[in-house]
Amino acid sequence: MANTVNPLQTYPRLTVYTDENYRGRSAIYRGNLGIVDLDRRLGGIESLRFFSTSANATLVLFTRPNFRGTFRVFRGNTNIRDLDDIIGDNDAESLISTNQRLTLAQIRAIRDSGNLPQGYRRL
Repeated sequence: MANTVNPLQTYPRLTVYTDENYRGRSAIYRGNLGIVDLDRRLGGIESLRFFSTSANATLVLFTRPNFRGTFRVFRGNTNIRDLDDIIGDNDAESLISTNQRLTLAQIRAIRDSGNLPQGYRRL
């Protein structure tokens, strides 16, 4: 993975919404990042849109805050209308959004340590 951060990085673009079906308040985040607690961002994130020009872009949802618990991986552009019960009857509680292809081994290492790779923003 790249060790440098480009503050002007455009992709991926993650748009999050406080309500299901892309409604309510929204925020847009760009670049490689991790959100440690979806319930604390905007007062709770219930739906999202993940966009990148790269087919390798990766969105990872975790069942627990701080990138812990069971996870589900999405590659490329992804729209999720409702984050409830998205991972085997569990809600998403944290996520990673990146323009890079994260392998399952890399995702497990993040889950085990709670630490993002160098160059990722932690929100």
